[in-house]
Amino acid sequence: MEKLKMKQNKTNGYLFTFCGLDGCGKTTMLTKLKEDLEKKHTIYLTKQPTNAVRESKIFRTYMDSPDHDAYDYRSLSLLAASDRLQHVNKVVEPQMQEGKIVISDRYFYSCLANLRARGFKKDRWIYEVAESVVKPDVAFFFDVPVEVAVKRVRSREEEKNRYIDMELQYKLREEYLSICKANNGVMISTNMSIDDCYAIVKEEVERVINNEYRRKSKEYLV
Repeated sequence: MEKLKMKQNKTNGYLFTFCGLDGCGKTTMLTKLKEDLEKKHTIYLTKQPTNAVRESKIFRTYMDSPDHDAYDYRSLSLLAASDRLQHVNKVVEPQMQEGKIVISDRYFYSCLANLRARGFKKDRWIYEVAESVVKPDVAFFFDVPVEVAVKRVRSREEEKNRYIDMELQYKLREEYLSICKANNGVMISTNMSIDDCYAIVKEEVERVINNEYRRKSKEYLV
């Protein structure tokens, strides 16, 4: 796995990103972080890809149906990467320029994970695009067995009948693990309690905000 060469954050704000499988627990963690930080800081909560992609026919086809014959997956990946680039440079960075803390539900790493999980491991263009994307101050990755993640998704009333490509989920999990390791991310197993998981998130974020140390790769697995 090759490291993404992202540009450094030179703003007065911070960027914390949350990635992992659907059902990994990232939304719970980022919600708790937002509620905690907004007591003292101005927070901008956002999500990738944006609705411009999420509501597109090609995206919905890949999310909601096993029949993808009408599309080349690269076309969706390019669409999502373009959306993320636009979002980072025209939304995320301007918010950080104002000194805000940006918390993002998914980030460019998810684009890479999906591309590789679908077999496009030799594509170079995604690494070139990444050079124009700001690097998070901390990139959190949340890991849980696929079966647990899917069970959590199915427990949601609105998603109980959602199509899920199980083979893809196993591949995505492995890609997220590899991407986190290669890019100095923080991997947290959500097999732990919510409080234990969040304690790690909070510690990492506070150290960065308090400027106590330079980020180093850490893994918290059980």
